[in-house]
Amino acid sequence: MIRICFVCLGNICRSPMAEFMMRDIVGKMGLEKEYVIASRGTSYEEEGNDLYPPAKEKLVEEGIPFTRHFATRLEKEDYDQFDYFYCMDQNNIRGASRILGTNHKIYPLLDRDITDPWYSGDFTKTYLDLCEGIQRIIKKTSY
Repeated sequence: MIRICFVCLGNICRSPMAEFMMRDIVGKMGLEKEYVIASRGTSYEEEGNDLYPPAKEKLVEEGIPFTRHFATRLEKEDYDQFDYFYCMDQNNIRGASRILGTNHKIYPLLDRDITDPWYSGDFTKTYLDLCEGIQRIIKKTSY
């Protein structure tokens, strides 16, 4: 079982999009029992909030199923629950390291920051970057 947590700032755009996208991909591959997939944010700012509406719109446009989401902050206790914490940008890596008390198991999703579409408004670019990162994870972890 491979336990993955995607991490962004508020847990309303990038990380839950990645969570639902990866669940969809591994489900279509018949590998859903091989993975535990979740997402968290490094801030309490959006705690309890659902996916940002334009993020939902992008997932619908791409045919990615999703459920009601409740933004959740990353907590120290999450360290033992996951094998990998994939962060969307360098600020998320610093925040996750501070919260977890270590940088072990914390990785960038890509070798570049994934722009926060809450600020940029470009959900297509974010979607494409997430696709690239998720494909790398699947290649690395599936057998």
